[in-house]
Amino acid sequence: MFGYVFYRPFKYKMVTHARVFSLKPKFKITRSQGLFIANSFHFIKKKFGYENMCSWVKIEDDIIQLPIKDGKPDFEFMDHFIAELEAERLAELEAERLAELEAERLAELEAYLQASGLNDYTLTEAEERAIRDFKQDNLFWDMFKFKTIFNKIIQGRRLKKDDHKKGCIPFVMAGLTNTGVVNYISNPIAMFPKNSITIDIFGNTFFRNYDFGAGDDTGVYWNDEKNYSKEIMLFFASSMGKSLSGKYDFGKKLRSSQSLDFLMNLPCKDNEPDYSMMESFISAIQKLVIKDVVLYADRKIEASQKIVNRHQK
Repeated sequence: MFGYVFYRPFKYKMVTHARVFSLKPKFKITRSQGLFIANSFHFIKKKFGYENMCSWVKIEDDIIQLPIKDGKPDFEFMDHFIAELEAERLAELEAERLAELEAERLAELEAYLQASGLNDYTLTEAEERAIRDFKQDNLFWDMFKFKTIFNKIIQGRRLKKDDHKKGCIPFVMAGLTNTGVVNYISNPIAMFPKNSITIDIFGNTFFRNYDFGAGDDTGVYWNDEKNYSKEIMLFFASSMGKSLSGKYDFGKKLRSSQSLDFLMNLPCKDNEPDYSMMESFISAIQKLVIKDVVLYADRKIEASQKIVNRHQK
């Protein structure tokens, strides 16, 4: 009664209102053609309202415009036109969905960076100095034995795969995939503390910031008397890994008991490891790396939000 026109691709009964009426084409049409023709009636709703309600008598002589080919309605064009519109709309909806998912993922990343304090990528004076001294080769270096750095150097214990019981304890074995974590178990075997370094039989070296178990193909290094920071331990791990690189394989496997007198190269001060420099240097490296991540996340969040806002208008 207000001139709103809808194409109905299904059978229905006129039970809503006496002023709602049906127009049935004299020829068979496709869904796309029906949508196109229904849209051609768009001007009718501008003519009617509560004071002037639509009826068949009032519109039976109205004319709609349709594409013509050879003097007849161009139904092929109608099909193609509606198909293109629907494809464009689907593409827009998919782009909006992906933008929303990307925005959610990046928002989670932003929240994590803020909660962990990693969103602060401004270098301190000490960090800038550490980077500058390293680049300009202004550091003093010396070799230190593994056993002078760690008072705990222990090999893991054998645990066959068939004996693994599902749990939440990361279990470390030899390998690079997933930093050597092969399973999560509940077996209370060969448990080691967080803030440790593992070196497997091939020399693969990783820092562990969590409690874990380790198999007999992995040695574990830590110091329960000195409270080395995470940054210092990361520096140790890098130096140890470099000193072992390319020296061990299936034919020559490493055991932690063999490594007590192995040497790592460290910056030093007054004949002692320069812990302050190592800490500042690793902290600076983390900030330089995370800076790109933070800036990338900021740009992506802004771009995704623009797409979402555009489609919501």
